[in-house]
Order: sequence, then structure tokens, then C-alpha cells
Amino acid sequence: MWLLLTMASLISILGTTQGFFGKLNPESPEATMNISQMITYWGYPNEEYEVVTEDGYILEVNRIPYGKKNSGNTDAGYDVWLGNSRGNTWARRNLYYSPDSVEFWAFSFDEMAKYDLPATIDFIVNKTGQKQLHYVGHSQGTTIGFIAFSTNPSLAKRIKTFYALAPVATVKYTKSLINKLRFVPEFLFKIIFGNKMFFPHNFFDQFLATEVCSRQTLNLLCSNALFIICGFDSKNFNASRLDVYVSHNPAGTSVQNMLHWSQAVKSGKFQAYDWGSPVQNRMHYNQSQPPYYNVTAMTVPIAVWSGGEDLLADPQDVGLLLPKLSNLIYHKEITFYNHLDFIWAMDAPQEVYNEIVSMISEDEK
Repeated sequence: MWLLLTMASLISILGTTQGFFGKLNPESPEATMNISQMITYWGYPNEEYEVVTEDGYILEVNRIPYGKKNSGNTDAGYDVWLGNSRGNTWARRNLYYSPDSVEFWAFSFDEMAKYDLPATIDFIVNKTGQKQLHYVGHSQGTTIGFIAFSTNPSLAKRIKTFYALAPVATVKYTKSLINKLRFVPEFLFKIIFGNKMFFPHNFFDQFLATEVCSRQTLNLLCSNALFIICGFDSKNFNASRLDVYVSHNPAGTSVQNMLHWSQAVKSGKFQAYDWGSPVQNRMHYNQSQPPYYNVTAMTVPIAVWSGGEDLLADPQDVGLLLPKLSNLIYHKEITFYNHLDFIWAMDAPQEVYNEIVSMISEDEK
């Protein structure tokens, strides 16, 4: 992260407008599109909805109700819903609080699991009339799934199968950049990062995408900086889409969420956010310490794909997680995959997605 900021500042000072860093590659139109525009850009039907959580957050949710028309046998044609979690680019509104307020950002993945995921699943079930859904999550998307499905039995009954990519519960052995955050005392953490948004996506990120990372000689630099948190697989990365990835990522979250992850690295445990004192914890949990999340209590059938080179979801942490999954139906370790290969690798369809579609198809027979 610091490498990215330092290099971007240096590049800005030297002046990219003079072509100092090489020829500017054509910008992908997706770099400036929203989710709905990207879906229709690739020829898929799109529907957009707003899901309101119990505590007032407004989440944009996109639906691809069926496959491409006249697509032959290359499109599975499932009804696909794309959810969002509070605080990112597409979920930054609340009925009661402004995103400029501290109150808006007083959340972590605890609230995403307690409010966001249930509200989204309830909305989809009510809209479609389906009794059960297939849930696919990546990284923190698996984290909130583990919490929600182990603490909310009625919600868990609505999930037919949980497909977990690069699963994250404990982060005791993580080698990613968040490992370094554990050395920052919590009072200093808030002094450095504030108490609202962490690493917001703004004009500066757009500048990186369109004016910096699209220049040929800087592609490798930007890709390494972008992946410094999670690792980088140069052989399996489509560099032509770098401007798209950088223009939309990171999408933003709260400082409290990052502090929660820092706490998880320090403790090595999978537990709720520590509010800083026994008194405050009792106010939130009726106990002096934050409760632990018992993944063993989750009975939803789960299929797992993990990476042997994953810096964030370290194989050792995954190894601790797997025996706790009481209904594990499948596990595949892709030895050469890192954390983001599951969503951006050029061979992800062959290594992961086709298997998921096949499993869903078998399950629906």
C-alpha cells in the first residue's frame, strides 16, 4: 500500500502528461462504468435493486436473471445475484447517518454478517420465490458466510450449498500486509487512519488507473503494488484489464473493519470485534470479552477452493478451518493460486468456475 502511494506521488510529481513513463495504452471503457453498465456491456440482462438492512444501510444489488440470448451452450443461464457489503462504493448510504459521520462507519464484518447478508438473502428469496439459494463467496465474502450461517439457523436453512473461494476465518498465519498492522497499537491505528473510511476509492484511484497503470512501462509496477496485500501471479494475470481492476479496487471499507482484522491477526482467533474495554464489550455482547465464532455449528454443505500460494488465506489457517467444517463436501487446493487468482486468474474458469456450475447442475437434478 505504501509502495503504491509513494510511487503514485512520485509519478504525479514527475508529470505523466509529458509521456515520461511511456506510451499511454487505450483505456478500457469498463474503467469508468458502474456494475449495471459492465453487465450490459458484456451482453447480459441486468436488474438493479436496493436492499435496506435492519439498521438502515442501503445496499445496491444487481441481478442477471438469465444468460445471454442466442448464446448456445456456452452460457449456463442461472439467475445470478451480485450482493454488496456496507461501506463499499455501491453501498455507501444509510437512512439515518451520513457517510460523512463517524456513526456511519462504526461497523466491521460482524455487522455485514448480522445485517447485510441476511437482508440480501431475504430480499432475493422474497423476489424470486425460491426456497433455497446457492451462495458463492470469496475472501471476506466467506468470512461473513461462516458467521451468518453458524449463528443464524433460519438463514442457514435458505442456503443449499456454500461455495467458498480463498476462505478466511482465522488469520493467525497470514503473510499479507494486514499482518503488519498488528504492530500498530489501536490508539495509534485510529490516529493514523481516523475513524471513518479506510483507503477510500476516489479520484486518486481513477488517476492511477487511467494515467499511470495504463502506461506500458508501469504495468508491472502497478500490478505488483495493487497485489502487494494479497500476492501477485504474473503468469496468470490479464494485464490488459489492469486499468479496470485499479479503477474499481479497493472499493473502500471502514477503519473499524480493518482494525477488526488487525485484532484477528493478533489473537489468532475467529471472534467478534473487541470494543476496547470489558464495559463496552458487555454493552454489545453481555460479556466482558468478544464472543468466538463457532464454525463447527454451521451445517450448510460447503465446497472449498484454496490456494497454495495464498498470502492472506494462508494454507495453515485453511488447514485449521477444514476439520471444523461439519458438512464439507469438497475441497480443492490449487497449489499455484494466490488470493486474487480466484477472481482474476485467466484460468479461473477451468480451475474453479466450471466445477461450481457442474456442482450446481448436479444438485438441481
